[in-house]
Amino acid sequence: MPAPIRLRELIRTIRTARTQAEEREMIQKECAAIRSSFREEDNTYRCRNVAKLLYMHMLGYPAHFGQLECLKLIASQKFTDKRIGYLGAMLLLDERQDVHLLMTNCIKNDLNHSTQYVQGLALCTLGCMGSSEMCRDLAGEVEKLLKTSNSYLRKKAALCAVHVIRKVPELMEMFLPATKNLLNEKNHGVLHTSVVLLTEMCERSPDMLSHFRKLVPQLVRILKNLIMSGYSPEHDVSGISDPFLQVRILRLLRILGRNDDDSSEAMNDILAQVATNTETSKNVGNAILYETVLTIMDIKSESGLRVLAINILGRFLLNNDKNIRYVALTSLLKTVQTDHNAVQRHRSTIVDCLKDLDVSIKRRAMELSFALVNGNNIRGMMKELLYFLDSCEPEFKADCASGIFLAAEKYAPSKRWHIDTIMRVLTTAGSYVRDDAVPNLIQLITNSMEMHAYTVQRLYKAILGDYSQQPLVQVASWCMGEYGDLLISGQCEEEEPVQVTEEEVLDILESVLISNMSASVTRGYALTAIMKLSTRFTCTVNRIKKVVSIYGSSIDVELQQRAVEYNALFKKYDHMRSALLERMPVMEKVTTNGPTEIVQTNGETEPAVLETKPPPSGLQPTSQANDLLDLLGGNDITPVIPTAPTSKPASAGGELLDLLGDLNLTASPASVPAPQISQPPFLLDGLSSQPLFNDIAAGIPSITAYSKNGLKIEFTFERSNTNPSVTVITIQASNNTELDMTDFVFQAAVPKTFQLQLLSPSSSIIPAFNTGNITQVIKVLNPQKQQLRMRIKLTYNHKGSAMQDLAEVNNFPPQAWQ
Repeated sequence: MPAPIRLRELIRTIRTARTQAEEREMIQKECAAIRSSFREEDNTYRCRNVAKLLYMHMLGYPAHFGQLECLKLIASQKFTDKRIGYLGAMLLLDERQDVHLLMTNCIKNDLNHSTQYVQGLALCTLGCMGSSEMCRDLAGEVEKLLKTSNSYLRKKAALCAVHVIRKVPELMEMFLPATKNLLNEKNHGVLHTSVVLLTEMCERSPDMLSHFRKLVPQLVRILKNLIMSGYSPEHDVSGISDPFLQVRILRLLRILGRNDDDSSEAMNDILAQVATNTETSKNVGNAILYETVLTIMDIKSESGLRVLAINILGRFLLNNDKNIRYVALTSLLKTVQTDHNAVQRHRSTIVDCLKDLDVSIKRRAMELSFALVNGNNIRGMMKELLYFLDSCEPEFKADCASGIFLAAEKYAPSKRWHIDTIMRVLTTAGSYVRDDAVPNLIQLITNSMEMHAYTVQRLYKAILGDYSQQPLVQVASWCMGEYGDLLISGQCEEEEPVQVTEEEVLDILESVLISNMSASVTRGYALTAIMKLSTRFTCTVNRIKKVVSIYGSSIDVELQQRAVEYNALFKKYDHMRSALLERMPVMEKVTTNGPTEIVQTNGETEPAVLETKPPPSGLQPTSQANDLLDLLGGNDITPVIPTAPTSKPASAGGELLDLLGDLNLTASPASVPAPQISQPPFLLDGLSSQPLFNDIAAGIPSITAYSKNGLKIEFTFERSNTNPSVTVITIQASNNTELDMTDFVFQAAVPKTFQLQLLSPSSSIIPAFNTGNITQVIKVLNPQKQQLRMRIKLTYNHKGSAMQDLAEVNNFPPQAWQ
């Protein structure tokens, strides 16, 4: 048989292929020749054939038929054969294939070989693809080589030991005696790999971490020698002595100094020296400085050192390299909570990054800008962020708008400024705001009594002839319905009043109803606003009746239902209309972890937390406002089950109070006349104010709804005795980590066909080591007996970091919902 072509000739031939099909044909032809050679047990050219096969494997073609040939090459006595054999084993074999176990004996023999290069090949292969079984069998040989005086073998044995520890952590103590002496080595390669080994052991075992903390002075001494040493051509990179070793030592110091005062104190001086003596003109120096900053921020360092670290990041923001600017912004974002004032000094530089062309830098700068907003700089920062909102790409607008809303709510200097800011956002980026922006702004306007006339006039001007920003149109419609009388009276002291007639207001709202840009929800707001104006306007009641009656036959079911019910108010219950459509009372402020309202977004459910506070004594509880569950309010709101039964009969006016509102009320209703008449036959009359829950055990199996990062949440179930459609879910949150989880908040959302009530939790702290738990009760009304699905959101603080996670729960037992 003729000699096969050489690898170099094969590469040259394949590169001449003009098409992929031509290349595939060449590969198949050569593979056939290689297979024939393998079948004939051709030992002379086996090494050449396997080398060509590895090249084909690198091109993406199948080469699995060469696995056994690699083992034969490994068993050969020739170094050239062993080299290709071990390379092939690392590329073609892994621990998922049983063939790799056949190499264990060959590797063991080669680890004891007289030639260091053969031993090095065996160490490389074991460190690359050794399975747990191989690591157990060969750990002793690796440990022996770790103690040898040959630096070439020691550095390879140290890296191999890292792989062994990852595969079999219980073998860690075997390497402990040998590891202690590695830091005394002068060879930088051995030092580097020993630091990697120490890092791996410290990360995997708290006992090892405590044991190696006494090595901090030695590590500090090595790092100091690297900084102070003169020029060494063997280790110099751009004028810096062995930056790779410096970075590894800094990373290990960070792990050793975390949560330990003595170790942190021992490394403060050397960190300051590295931060001040490292050259920043080259990327090598920047890499060391960045690692130094991370170490300073992670250990218990002095305040002056932390300020120095943040100033280094501030210099990074001025660097021309985009990667360095991105790294600086990301690091500042992590430290802004602990060193807020130091980061504030670089605020102008951070705001300038909002104008960067790179989108990833823009996003980080936007997030950091919102983190820097406080009561002192709110006006200036909002001016910059609103300018950014006007000019940024569409993918930023939603996050930017949400951030502005949150910052304005927290730090607004005045209610007028707050309202103006949110209206500015709705005007420029209304299509991108979250669904809860509308009810939140409505709540803000309702609670700002002195701003009603100003607000309704501003909103009226904002939507004249432009209905493209749907959230703005929804708020404007609601305000015109609620405060239309103030609009036509011209009672506005803040700015020059606009003369508006009743007909002009109705023209605007009717235009919203018939506009092609108006969504179904927006039309619902407009129709409800027109109905409210029937009690605020005097000359246009007949026109309003006509508009309402027209939509009684609308093809939009939601709009049709509203119109039919409004017609019923005009015809059958006209004596109640003024009480039903009176102005909305002041709404209570929302807190976290209260009952949850579900906001519908394109078929997805999104939790928006609703705050409840107990009503003032002597007034009726708010369950009357929920009796008809906001039938005529916004159709994107799923009502919340009332938290307690009423203690006295509900008046008709009270029960129907919130018919025309678009938000769940938590304030007590104003007193209204209460004629004793029968309820009109609205859709959800079945949900009266009688007690809903009389829980009994139902023998339903519990489930684990969430288990991640040491946090475990279990659901147990009960069914209501009085209402089979109600499921009572008790959550139990436990923590098996070594530190408490604080500020724990559990939120839940269900699809719109369900109704959900989330009661207050037993605590906000989950003790460590499963020594206690938090319990919280969820009540779910499922009238259609549909399969229960839930989305949960968890927020808490752990190990000094704010944690947040979302999860879907779809494994509810059938007994919980059938």
